[in-house]
Amino acid sequence: MILPVFAYGQPVLKKKAVDIDAQYEDFSILLDNMWETMYAAHGVGIAAPQIGLAIRLFVIDTVQIMDDDKKSEGIKKVFINAQIIEETGEMWAYEEGCLSIPDIRGDVERPKKVRIQYLDENFIKHDEIYEGINARVIQHEYDHIEGILFVEKLKPLKKKLIQRKLNDIKAGKASADYKIKFARFA
Repeated sequence: MILPVFAYGQPVLKKKAVDIDAQYEDFSILLDNMWETMYAAHGVGIAAPQIGLAIRLFVIDTVQIMDDDKKSEGIKKVFINAQIIEETGEMWAYEEGCLSIPDIRGDVERPKKVRIQYLDENFIKHDEIYEGINARVIQHEYDHIEGILFVEKLKPLKKKLIQRKLNDIKAGKASADYKIKFARFA
């Protein structure tokens, strides 16, 4: 089932998410829904807070954005209870966007390499190192489970330039070509 993506301004996006275990209710259905929602929104990753759940879960698929001769370098994975152990390498800027912040993009600097420990969809533990675009997508989605949005990592001038658009999203004055759920204020 395609779920609505929670938009900028939703409190769940600013919460630090909590760990889950293998007994999490309807976990396989949740995973299926996350994949379906991500693909319907043309994303390369989605984290549970983006569908309203403050749990440490995200999925990514970078295979779909790789050039044909590089498809084997992409990854399609589930990350549960992830912990970044180390970020290393040269900082590099890359234009990022976010399903929760439609129509806003900006250059974010991140280290080129990340070491991460996580559980896969079968709750088997992994300790792996990723580089380049795979590392970037992991870092972006990991930020979501830490309650951090990519716009917080933009340079001050860019932040100032997008503030009106962010306020519009927060007020529900934005649109996307996928289901989106805006914050409601009393």
